[in-house]
Amino acid sequence: MSVTPEPEQARPPSPPGPLARTFDLALRVVGGALAVFGGVLTAVVELVLAGVRVAGQLIGVSVLVAIVANVALGWFAHATVGRRWAVVLPALPWFAMMVVAAGRTDEGDVLLSGDNWVGLAMIVAGAMTFAVLGFRLMLAPPARTDG
Repeated sequence: MSVTPEPEQARPPSPPGPLARTFDLALRVVGGALAVFGGVLTAVVELVLAGVRVAGQLIGVSVLVAIVANVALGWFAHATVGRRWAVVLPALPWFAMMVVAAGRTDEGDVLLSGDNWVGLAMIVAGAMTFAVLGFRLMLAPPARTDG
């Protein structure tokens, strides 16, 4: 005979109703759309910062912004959408913006030229950041659902 009282049987939570599921889906879609918008926005900010100079020398601030912003965007996309593949949502528009920026316009203008080490480092650092985030999410163990 035990001196401690028997723990009560924990009841499983009731499944959410249709309104709660619809609201959850809407929040996930909005979170995904914000992640895509964030990918475009940070790409534009990084492209603007790629040419920042101090005393005539490129300082590379956009490389740090690319790393920090892409980590934040990857985390945000995964947290709001709730799926591992969600890191692709900000990565695709970010990559697309970098490809467009590296191309030449009809007038001959180029946002990221081949002789700009900051632009090249920013593309490599940003791409590697998304790649590492995606790889870590693929290798992460599945989340436990029991509490």
